[in-house]
Amino acid sequence: MNSFWIILFHTYLNKLKSKSFIITTVITVLIVLALTNINNIIGLFDKNGGKENVAVLDETGELYEPFKQQLKTINKDIKLTLYKGSEKEAEKAVEKGDFKGVIQLQFNAEKLPEATFKAMSIADSSLFTDLQTSLQQVKTMLTASKINLAPAQLQKLYEPVSFEKFALEKNAKTEEELNQARGLVYVLLFIIYFAVIMYANMIAMEVATEKSSRVMEILISSVSPIKQMFAKILGIGLLSLTQLAAFLIVGYYSLTKNMETLKDGFFGVYGFKDIPLETIVYAVIFFILGYFLYATLAAFLGSLVSRIEDVQQMITPMTLMVVAGFMIAMFGLGKPDAPFITATSYIPFFTPMIMFLRVGMLTIPAWEAFLGIAILIATIIVLAIFGARVYRGGVLMYGKSNSFKDIKKALQLTKNE
Repeated sequence: MNSFWIILFHTYLNKLKSKSFIITTVITVLIVLALTNINNIIGLFDKNGGKENVAVLDETGELYEPFKQQLKTINKDIKLTLYKGSEKEAEKAVEKGDFKGVIQLQFNAEKLPEATFKAMSIADSSLFTDLQTSLQQVKTMLTASKINLAPAQLQKLYEPVSFEKFALEKNAKTEEELNQARGLVYVLLFIIYFAVIMYANMIAMEVATEKSSRVMEILISSVSPIKQMFAKILGIGLLSLTQLAAFLIVGYYSLTKNMETLKDGFFGVYGFKDIPLETIVYAVIFFILGYFLYATLAAFLGSLVSRIEDVQQMITPMTLMVVAGFMIAMFGLGKPDAPFITATSYIPFFTPMIMFLRVGMLTIPAWEAFLGIAILIATIIVLAIFGARVYRGGVLMYGKSNSFKDIKKALQLTKNE
């Protein structure tokens, strides 16, 4: 058993000290810090402190004030300035960078407002939309006054309809709870997706590298291939937990420091307060089981190749299964109770992401989650037994790997030992 732990910790420490691991970790930590400080970073490049200054040429002499008041209710970060010069002078001011753009207000033949907006680029659709929406509201007010609608009547006309949602299912999540769950599931799905792809690939590359350098011939003479496979899986699993712990600690600390600036964006809609402990526990369980499922698959696929160049070709079907599961889960964020989502949550290679999606978004019976976990564990055991046999013969195979027919050759070599 000592040889097992030696390989496990050798794999862990060797990867932990590698330049690629350190560089990847540092770059990812910087990306996490950048995402949680995105508003502060944008502010550094914004000389107007987040304000967008727009010049207004009001040819009517009547529209500027109501237009300005309506815009305040939509976006307070857009500053309007009544420009007294000519249209050409306003355009030159935009070219110099004094204004983000210039909007020209005028009346049409029916004495209703219309406008022309000019800017150096019209790629900023949000600015144009806010200006257009504000002017549309001014037009609505003027139209209402023409047909003698009182302000109270107009307010009543545009008052949002009362539309409440109630779930009849017992213990069903409220809309606020669903938003919180959706945010957590969204983040953790990405973690599971990237972790499985990255670390499963790492295992396959590790095995292929040792085979290509003929180190495997030395190892199998002293340690059984089965011990090698599981030692590498656990070693890189430990490495993944170390790296993810660093990401989560940095991300959580930075997020708590910048929550005030982020509350109007993603984190304002998908809150992360009062996350149920049950959801966190399921996230950890499905992450670990998903890792072992794909790591075992990657290990024996990696044992079939003798050159590092062949690794990606061999594990491509596995990668596509992860991508398919992720895409189904993204669809399920909008319709977590769809029959298609329920059915695919019991397919082992999709279960880590899709069953977790259902657990996080819905109030499902505990037996369904436990059944998903049982299916995963059973699949991992079967895959581990089969994978160990393939791995045992695969590490003895050299030469170009052409297809999955090599699995049969590996099994034959195992029988002949």
